[in-house]
Amino acid sequence: MLFFNGFSLQKEEELFDAYLLKSNLCVAGFSYGAQKAFEYVYHSKERIERLILLSPAFFQTQKVSFIRTQLHYFEAGQEAYVKQFLANVSSPLKLDLSAYLKIGCKEELEALLTYRWDSRKIEEVLERGTTIEVFLGAEDKIIDAEDAFAFFSPLTTTYFIKRVGHILKN
Repeated sequence: MLFFNGFSLQKEEELFDAYLLKSNLCVAGFSYGAQKAFEYVYHSKERIERLILLSPAFFQTQKVSFIRTQLHYFEAGQEAYVKQFLANVSSPLKLDLSAYLKIGCKEELEALLTYRWDSRKIEEVLERGTTIEVFLGAEDKIIDAEDAFAFFSPLTTTYFIKRVGHILKN
């Protein structure tokens, strides 16, 4: 399985063992990594049976001012921004993610915040025979999980999990 990491994270794949399939025909990604996983599958000529999107970063319903503010806070203090970001990622748990920390750059954050999920591209991937599963936490403090659910659920197999946040654990 090919796994794409979330923003400012590395090797966090083990946190999602319950959701992943250990198969060479599976691609998965968490948060920012879900965007990258989708683009990889969309552009791939290889046979991929399953795409697993774990708490996909979904900001296309946010105002431009939200994106500018996030980028401003990141530039003002990367370490403080990432510390708060990881606290929100692990919420409602108080999970220590420091073992997975890899400070991201402004370009990655900007790509994460400005990415636009495209229903036509999702339909193209589905038409190739790839199953797409999306996992969302109802208590997510990073994205608006209800907006993401409204977008993904008509297109994909989408799970809305109660009492979990972005990291999909309780």
